[in-house]
Amino acid sequence: MKTSSDFEKRLLGYGLLTAEILYRIPDHPKLLQSFLWQTEDLAPKFPELNRFLKFWEREVEGSIYSVRIAHQNLITPMDFRFADGEIVVH
Repeated sequence: MKTSSDFEKRLLGYGLLTAEILYRIPDHPKLLQSFLWQTEDLAPKFPELNRFLKFWEREVEGSIYSVRIAHQNLITPMDFRFADGEIVVH
């Protein structure tokens, strides 16, 4: 029986990564454009994201301004706190 590569990746710790890349538009360098990218990646080193950013620097004209990431291993249920009260608004 052969296991799927997605299942193997999950066992290795891969999870969904979402990256928002802000970059400068080549024709208008004062403007920033947003690019949203998702893949399966391994926290905390993010080899897939690093490979993609190296590709971007080589092949895309727009220079990267910032990268913001969210990964399922960075957000855990311990980050949430439930309120013990209730606020009633008329």
